Amino acid sequence: MAMNVGGGEEDVMSNINTTPLVDVMLVLLIIFLITVPVITQSVKLVLPDAANQPNQTKPENIIIAVDKDGQVYWNLTKVDNDELLQRLKEKSPVVPQPEVQIRADKEVRYEFVGRVVVDCQRAGIQKVGFISQPEAGYAAELARQRAAVEAGAGAAGGT
Repeated sequence: MAMNVGGGEEDVMSNINTTPLVDVMLVLLIIFLITVPVITQSVKLVLPDAANQPNQTKPENIIIAVDKDGQVYWNLTKVDNDELLQRLKEKSPVVPQPEVQIRADKEVRYEFVGRVVVDCQRAGIQKVGFISQPEAGYAAELARQRAAVEAGAGAAGGT
């Protein structure tokens, strides 16, 4: 900011000299334009494909099956919506709380699966999972890996 502080003159210069401000902003703009592409660059990698490992079903887990007609089964026992909610409310205070695993038929309407999820929520169940069939390619790869591990364990155990 420039001001005239001369001896006898009472007029103050009220203009702001913006040239240094513009110079600094242009320099900062150029610096950012140069550095941003350097920061966002990364090493080019081809990441491996990964699939979820199947969960080990624990005895305390609750398995709820929904068939294509919308019938709900608690393990292997057929239950209606009220009975399902009552059973879930009985299991929810257990510590540690069991996980509810929902197995739904491929042809079932989402409405029936949604009702089970809502009942789990109303009962206070914290962990709800969906069980699906692994893809054929994944199942073959998993079998190959297991065979390799077993062959390695057999060779290590024999020496």
